[in-house]
Amino acid sequence: MQNTQLTKDNIGQKLQQILEMTKQAGATAAEVDIYVETGYAATARLAEAETLEYNHDKDINILVYLGQQSASVTTSDTRVDALRDAVTTALRIARYAEVDPYVGIIEKEYLSNDVPSLEINFPWTLSAQEAMQLAIECDRSGLAFDQRICNSEGATVNNHQILHAYGNTQGFDHAYSATRHSISSVLVAQGKNEMQRDYYYHTARDANDLPQGEEIARIAAQRTVARLEPRGIKTQQASVLFNPESARSLLKHFISAISGSALYNKSSFLLDHLGERVFPSWFNLIERPHLSRGLGSTPFDDNGMVTYDKHFIENGILKNYALGVYAARKLKMRPTANAGGVYNLLVAPGRENLSQLLKCLGSGLFVTEVMGQGVNQVTGDYSQGASGFWVENGEIAYPVDEATIAGNLSQMFKNISTVGSDLDVRAKLQTPSILIEDMMIAGQAV
Repeated sequence: MQNTQLTKDNIGQKLQQILEMTKQAGATAAEVDIYVETGYAATARLAEAETLEYNHDKDINILVYLGQQSASVTTSDTRVDALRDAVTTALRIARYAEVDPYVGIIEKEYLSNDVPSLEINFPWTLSAQEAMQLAIECDRSGLAFDQRICNSEGATVNNHQILHAYGNTQGFDHAYSATRHSISSVLVAQGKNEMQRDYYYHTARDANDLPQGEEIARIAAQRTVARLEPRGIKTQQASVLFNPESARSLLKHFISAISGSALYNKSSFLLDHLGERVFPSWFNLIERPHLSRGLGSTPFDDNGMVTYDKHFIENGILKNYALGVYAARKLKMRPTANAGGVYNLLVAPGRENLSQLLKCLGSGLFVTEVMGQGVNQVTGDYSQGASGFWVENGEIAYPVDEATIAGNLSQMFKNISTVGSDLDVRAKLQTPSILIEDMMIAGQAV
């Protein structure tokens, strides 16, 4: 039997077919998640076409339950016989799984078929050949920006369409379409004694929200040239300004700390902090999973629970953990529709632009990139490699490479003195620049 092409018109039927197979095979409950992504990536390097990659990824995840035993299998084969074999395999594995009192399909009280229709599907009628030409023009523009730009690691245009369906034996069954498009540029500059590399990109649901390729290349080139001739700095205590990209990395540690698995495994520095002030009293962190064009927007989480707006931080206070059904059961709490993570988490922006933030910083480190794995989620101890710029009297003085910034996340979050107006919307975690007072900065000898 032929492998069925999954579309918005037939994916619901396939979902129900698989759920029916699980019932017939003896499962006490089941969940089916189908994810289809199609599209292409066109990459140009040195202003010439380099690669054109098409993809058609298809994952069908079947999770079956035998009471409080469970197992899952994943397949890309939509043929009836193959799906039936997958169900049989999952049930065979489940019979040998450990009994877990917390496993099981989501309770009906948390389910609703009143699923919102979101504005996240904007197909881009751009042919692969047109995308390649756009990539070539972007790369050419970056190479021509400054004579110190000596090489390119490529400009890439991505155009992707997503189809997602989820259903379970509690009666929930829903599918939606979404898009994701991007343009990126990676450039290399030659200095007196060294070469530096940097990049810029933009990602959006709607291609009309993307900047022109020349604008992407211009920013990538400016960032690359600005890194040339870095200097060392002395080890000291000073304030640190995180640009939006590095601030996002910082806040990901907060998200990990409030996630269910970290909490029930007692591996979070925010364990038992619900209701306590963990940020300054003016700081707010809001989840908006139905945001129009939001890159993290989704109508339901991985358990089929309809998502909703909520504060994780309200006026500095930790108001919610991020819990799916399994974690909520283990913690004896209510799920928060966060199985699978957070969806459009927004830091409420401030009023200061970058120039004003640098004046607030005074003398300190402006971080544009962090690297390394030096974060202890249990204690909150933080130590990361960093690069960026040293700032004197509110003005950028020179680039800095190979510095280390250190502190403790609990204290760092409380020491946030201000946030900028430069909200970065290119990810599901949207944050402006963040200024933190009094961190340890370890540098090389000057």
